[in-house]
Amino acid sequence: MAGGFRTFRVADKRRESDIITSFHLVPVDGKALWPVKPGQYLTLKMPGEGAPVLKTYSVSNAVSETGHHRITVKREAGQNGAPDGVGSCWLHDRIDIADEIEIAAPRGSFVLDEDSRRPVLLLSGGVGLTPLVSMLHSLKGSGRDVYFIHACENGAVHALRDEVEALAGGNIRTLFVYRTPTEEDRSAARNHAEGMIDKAFLQDHVPIGDYEAYMCGPAPFMAAMYQLLQELGLPKDRIAYEFFGKAMSLDQTSAAPPNKPSQAASKAAASVRSLTFLTNPDAWASDETAVELAPKAAPVAAVGDVTFRKSGKAAAWDGRAASLLELAENAGLNPEFSCRAGICNSCKCALVSGEVEYFEDPLNPPAPGEVLICCARPKGAVVLDI
Repeated sequence: MAGGFRTFRVADKRRESDIITSFHLVPVDGKALWPVKPGQYLTLKMPGEGAPVLKTYSVSNAVSETGHHRITVKREAGQNGAPDGVGSCWLHDRIDIADEIEIAAPRGSFVLDEDSRRPVLLLSGGVGLTPLVSMLHSLKGSGRDVYFIHACENGAVHALRDEVEALAGGNIRTLFVYRTPTEEDRSAARNHAEGMIDKAFLQDHVPIGDYEAYMCGPAPFMAAMYQLLQELGLPKDRIAYEFFGKAMSLDQTSAAPPNKPSQAASKAAASVRSLTFLTNPDAWASDETAVELAPKAAPVAAVGDVTFRKSGKAAAWDGRAASLLELAENAGLNPEFSCRAGICNSCKCALVSGEVEYFEDPLNPPAPGEVLICCARPKGAVVLDI
């Protein structure tokens, strides 16, 4: 990644809901903002115990904005509801207008395909709407049919509602679904529906066709949506997703037995028939680092054998795995990882012999003789200390 960290000043701090706040960030050096693709995130350096902590937050405003980058952050709770101490609570409680933060350039491959002409479904849960709002700005006036469906608990925690509604109309249709709306929400018609999501409900509101889906939200929400979209005939390669917490496979997660929903949206009263989401409040207590898991094209690399010395296993590199980490997983190994994006260094291991190349530049490059396997591929035969 070119440029490393730059210092940004908080130009504005805006409360978007009871638990979500936006931060407008401008570069102290007076130079132009970084170019951003709709869906990408920024990496912020925050104080931690003994060493800085890196947290990532999606850019939530239009990528055409030239005055500031915006991130929109939910205040997370730690154990027993106490502040988490870093990350979101540091931003909410310690950072104010005129304060400065070190930030690294936008990263991530969970981005809108702006060359496609297919209809688009933007499907979010909770604060997962942030990258999708950025995408929505880019889709305004594109001529593509857009369905923006956002699910959250109720109006008190619904962020960026006015901004999304202002973009609606023409090619864009928006639907807001509250799992537990208040009487005030109902009387003001703030939500289009309440209830739990099911396949029939998606069929009612999203035309079946050759569309692309972009999803972001808590893991249970993602797993449910991923499964339902496939049941509706949408191929996996048309479903791009990002969620908060440690990276995982939605194929594995969605295969687990689902919780029995308390109310299926398709069985709700006609006046409230629209989408909602399957959620687990505990999902928000995890690390809020945004981890992109959008499908990646297989990298092109020289074919060579990869040896995992500690485990006594080996695998052939044929380009079908996206990274050395994925190759190790395909071989039945379970290396440590977290971000899968070259940020956290959790996957670092010794490179015993051979040479690798990075398809995603590490934010903090490893020392000589070490490699981040989540974003690396081999250049010929290599031996890893795994």
